Amino acid sequence: MKYLVIGAGGTGGSIGAYMTEAGKDVTLIARGEHLRQMQEHGLRMETTQKGDYTVQPIKASDMEHYEERPDIIFVCVKEYSLEDTIPFIRRVAGPDTIVIPILNVYGTGSRMQKQLPGLLVTDGCIYIAGEIKEPGTILLRGDIFRIVYGVREPGELRPELFTVAQDLKDSGIDGILSGQIRRDALQKFAFVSPMAACGLYYHVSAGEVQKTGEPRDTFVKLMKEVDALAVAMDVPFLVDIVATNLRILDTLSPEASTSMQRDVYAGKNSEIDGLIYEVVRMGQRYGVPVPTYEMVVDKARADGL
Repeated sequence: MKYLVIGAGGTGGSIGAYMTEAGKDVTLIARGEHLRQMQEHGLRMETTQKGDYTVQPIKASDMEHYEERPDIIFVCVKEYSLEDTIPFIRRVAGPDTIVIPILNVYGTGSRMQKQLPGLLVTDGCIYIAGEIKEPGTILLRGDIFRIVYGVREPGELRPELFTVAQDLKDSGIDGILSGQIRRDALQKFAFVSPMAACGLYYHVSAGEVQKTGEPRDTFVKLMKEVDALAVAMDVPFLVDIVATNLRILDTLSPEASTSMQRDVYAGKNSEIDGLIYEVVRMGQRYGVPVPTYEMVVDKARADGL
């Protein structure tokens, strides 16, 4: 199948690199100097799992010059850039194209589906610790690289989605076609949202949260509040979310941080609204107390975020 990956940062760039290595037909959508470096020199990967290497050649384009008709579109942009992808997807997608959004913010797929009524838009999430180190280079920390995706309604399931799972596995990516994607996407949110909130509140990376102490205790409290929301939303987790996410946390490089934190520190647009403020709104909607999130929001507002 022909794959298109919109966004070539730590998430999309890693997907494109791994799938290109495996001989899959993948094009990355990027822009600026990052795009130019990939087109001229390939995509350099610095990883803790596979060492450092360069994928060359790698197919990369900007939105204006992409003219193919993809079977599968992975959307790997930040939430604040999502609206920019909609007109592009409408232009390049065929009637059978499947869109798989892989964003940090919960509920992205259903929101995109309303804007792309003629296409199948799934939900999805990813477990990865990657970022752009410099134009043309992705830094991938840790050993975990898992993509979970699926349809919200059983009648939407299509054979191509099984092929995607196999293509991902062929590429060294743990691809999982989920039968309970609402729960699985919320479970991922229950890691990245508390991690972003905790990291921002204490201005720390994963290493400080891996240690016994106040940041780790706060991380646990934040996870428990999302756990309570999951019960109220009628998608309770089937695992001990605290124990599960602490195991994931402890596999990360101590230097790892969330992309939201890095964007905030750099004074850029960030996903703080969808990752942190939205949890407080969800608590209000579902009648679930979220005092730890409210504490983080109060500090963020005081800091002008």
